[in-house]
Amino acid sequence: MTARPTDKDRNVPLPTHFSFETPEGPLAVGIDTLVVAGWTGRDKAAMEAHIAELEAIGVPRPATTPCFYRGATSLLTQAPKIQVVGAESSGEVEFFVLQHVGVLWVGVGSDHTDRALETHSVSLSKQVCAKPIGRTLWPLAELEDHWDALVLRSFATIDGTRVPYQGGPVTTMLAPADLIAGYRAAGGTFEDGTLMFCGTLAVQGGVRPATRFEIEVHDPKAARTLSHAYDIEVLPDAG
Repeated sequence: MTARPTDKDRNVPLPTHFSFETPEGPLAVGIDTLVVAGWTGRDKAAMEAHIAELEAIGVPRPATTPCFYRGATSLLTQAPKIQVVGAESSGEVEFFVLQHVGVLWVGVGSDHTDRALETHSVSLSKQVCAKPIGRTLWPLAELEDHWDALVLRSFATIDGTRVPYQGGPVTTMLAPADLIAGYRAAGGTFEDGTLMFCGTLAVQGGVRPATRFEIEVHDPKAARTLSHAYDIEVLPDAG
């Protein structure tokens, strides 16, 4: 006879499973907690630039920084294409930190967001779009001695032309340990199965939609790059 689930079982979210490549070989990971950290600037001037560009499209200024949004793990995807409703969404290159069996890993992802909805609710705007993530992870321990040398980049295909969209060092964002500590201080639990998006850069030329988005975390010391790309299919907004 199969045991009936207890209330405790019902309260545990089902993990979303992903396969990654790592320097140590393939890794299968179950993710049951998605956190999107916002306003994570270590460089206050760079953070203010990003706040200002979002204010320009109607997104309200945050009350505190950093802040932490929870999202459904079902939003995470490694697919080569996502679908969005309406033409007012866009991606953001971010590094993410993932804990698995007590080990912290770093990957690249895009906090794709509905910009029209963001003017009304930042939390909801992040919940309605898929969150693309790359298929490769690096151990954070391999990066700690040169973390500040890492570079984030993104490229967008707009009106058929591939253009640089974002670019800059990870020093514009708080380091992973500081973000994890901040999340815990805010009452969150960061443990196995937790993936946290860790913030983004200001955009070159303003926030705008694209039909394809490419994201990178580059490690110049080891001459290697985490990368991912995805196409965006716009579905009609029927109101």
